[in-house]
Amino acid sequence: MTETVLECADISKSFGGVPVLKGISLNLAPGTVTALAGENGAGKSTLMKIVSGQYTADSGTVTVQGAHLAAGNTRDAVRHGVAIVPQELASIEDMTVYENLFVGRELTVGPFLNRRAMISEAEDTLAVFDVSIPPTARMGSLPVGLRQIVEIVKAARTGARVVMLDEPTSAISEREVEGLYKIVRRLREHGVAMVYTTHKMAEIRAIADRVVVLRDGGLILDETIDRVSDDDIVTAMIGRELDALFPSRVPPKSDAVLEVRDLQVDGASEPVSFSVRAGEIVGLAGLVGAGRTELLEAIFGARHTSAGEIVVRGRAVKRNSPAAAITEGMAMVPEDRKISGVVLSMSVLDNGSLPRLSSFSVAGWLRGKARSKAVSDVMTSVRLRSSGLGQLVGTLSGGNQQKVVLARWLTGEVNVLLLDEPTRGVDVGARSEIYRIITEFAEAGMAVVMASSDMPEIIGLSHRAFVMRDGAFVGELDRDALDHPTVQESVFRMATALDGPKPGHDTSTPTAEARPDSPEAAQ
Repeated sequence: MTETVLECADISKSFGGVPVLKGISLNLAPGTVTALAGENGAGKSTLMKIVSGQYTADSGTVTVQGAHLAAGNTRDAVRHGVAIVPQELASIEDMTVYENLFVGRELTVGPFLNRRAMISEAEDTLAVFDVSIPPTARMGSLPVGLRQIVEIVKAARTGARVVMLDEPTSAISEREVEGLYKIVRRLREHGVAMVYTTHKMAEIRAIADRVVVLRDGGLILDETIDRVSDDDIVTAMIGRELDALFPSRVPPKSDAVLEVRDLQVDGASEPVSFSVRAGEIVGLAGLVGAGRTELLEAIFGARHTSAGEIVVRGRAVKRNSPAAAITEGMAMVPEDRKISGVVLSMSVLDNGSLPRLSSFSVAGWLRGKARSKAVSDVMTSVRLRSSGLGQLVGTLSGGNQQKVVLARWLTGEVNVLLLDEPTRGVDVGARSEIYRIITEFAEAGMAVVMASSDMPEIIGLSHRAFVMRDGAFVGELDRDALDHPTVQESVFRMATALDGPKPGHDTSTPTAEARPDSPEAAQ
């Protein structure tokens, strides 16, 4: 019989009479990684909060190595070796790394802190996990990925036998993901049982021994990773087969809607020029820090540019002015919807009318009926799932929050849609709906520019794509090049300045030629 380190037996939980977990039973074996998957609102976070003592279950028990945990008691969970690393990190940024590792468990000599001993032990602990972080570095000075690793090491240092990671890669760069994987594998070697929530199939395949899927509070799938396909996991998550994640693309029209001419973005290595036709989706690929977000913000006027022209449907747009961009029909969906996209404490109605308040007001007074109808119509067009216009956006799932960010621009004319990581933190079912919305926007005649770190997203949605490095374009990929089997490798080589063939550079495949004014043509 397989040894069990943690057992959840018949866990149920409701909020306001609405069931969130329905009799969930789950066992974790030492030295294993269990991927906990499911759409937003499936009950994943609630289950982890019950296990870690943050919530009290309505019924059921949690047992760690044969000992029942006290319900709703975080100290008892920690005492029995249960640790959680939340999506919103709880590290103390003004303290050092070693102080964070020892907080609440400080080493002392008499009444004084033994800082030398704590620094030495912190160095030893970090070395065990092959982590090169100075113990005396201020926590707030570290990138999110390293702060997250410190939190995981802290959990391991306190003797945790069960570590739960809630969406650990949602806010870190691709470069930092492998460091996270290394820590997870090291913990597995030390016999720690881990729960790892994620929306990403690639992560499940890379790190998990087993996958558990929740849907609408019920346990739908519990199987070893080698016995399920990606389609099996997706079907379990959304309750239906996902025939095609990416909708078919309609060819763009010939007329240029957006023209960017020699735009010099502050901090970029050289000016950028490109155009986007009506109905065309242009992807921006590259590594974190390549300048994709900066370019989108510059086009929208939210980031300073020192030279160049931006033209929308033949009309010049004043640079460095978001108001001018909005007047000419530009819409921007930012990378972090919770910080820059929506106001979580406001309603769907208020968020839906924010970009165009002047359109719904006369002499400073809101036209209530007109505003409600306009917002209701656009939210219906994107199939927003909510209890009504009065629902607070912060209570919506991630996918529905993103729909609000997209739809609110549609209360007026949109010529150019700028998308920065449009499906970050969104589950696979909502991704499919957002992809459908984006393609429908393009079919309506918008010019769409989309920055994404998700290469399948770039490949699946774009008519064309540019690869960026240091704020400049270093390659252009047409549809044939995007369909080439080696496209992801080629994009990486361009993004990292490695020499190598571009997609399609063989005798049987059409090539993706560099534009005459591109950096490649000058080399």
